[in-house]
Amino acid sequence: MTPQEGFSPDIIGFLCNWCSYAGADLAGVSRFQYPPNVRIIRVMCSARVDPAIVLEAFVRGLDGIMVLGCHLGDCHYLTGNYYTEKRVKTVKSVLESVGLSPERLLIDWVSASEGERFAALVKEFTETIRELGALGKEANCDIQQLKTRLAAAKETLTRDRIRWLVGRERELTEDKNVFGERVTQEEFDQLMFQTIEKEFEKRKILISIGDDALSIKEIARKMEASPGKVLRNIVSLEHDGLVSVVGIEGNSPKYRRVRG
Repeated sequence: MTPQEGFSPDIIGFLCNWCSYAGADLAGVSRFQYPPNVRIIRVMCSARVDPAIVLEAFVRGLDGIMVLGCHLGDCHYLTGNYYTEKRVKTVKSVLESVGLSPERLLIDWVSASEGERFAALVKEFTETIRELGALGKEANCDIQQLKTRLAAAKETLTRDRIRWLVGRERELTEDKNVFGERVTQEEFDQLMFQTIEKEFEKRKILISIGDDALSIKEIARKMEASPGKVLRNIVSLEHDGLVSVVGIEGNSPKYRRVRG
């Protein structure tokens, strides 16, 4: 893939206070040169970067996001960056469902003494995003569809079940339960993928309905999905009290999103 001519990536970097932010400061003091495309946001720990914040940044049109923390084992809060690593992996999976390259999200580690490494990471990541092009260039959809997908992805990552799984991954895959059993990484990844896919489809339906009253066929047309797939998810959404039938047009029930 060749860089898009005249394209200057818009990138945000979330840097932990104790290591990577200090590394960025050292890069500046040492006058290491790197592209000015990255706007830095300092956080106390990389674990404070919630997955929903990352999706919100993409919803707002950012082309790439960097999450930089302390090296594994050196976190000021002991295990914060281990949880960050797991969360970013989940977000990357969601980005693929949206149709975006997971390369638009970078996680890496920079210590307070690694100013040169920070500059190198910024250079490399900026070039990667420059080659990918503006947000959505790789997605097989128009800008409005992309915004709908991103909004659905953000809602997906705020669901209690997803947040619980993301927060418990390390515990579930590394520690044994009371029966002496451990969930393998492969089993967990499969469970997470299936859970995200199901929730993502439901969120897309809810966003597609908006404040309208739509039939299954109308929702399917709006989503560019099969009516059968929409119907299966509508049944589940109705059971959860998230949509309700508000009328019938011909032989087709009309569904509206339940707010509250």
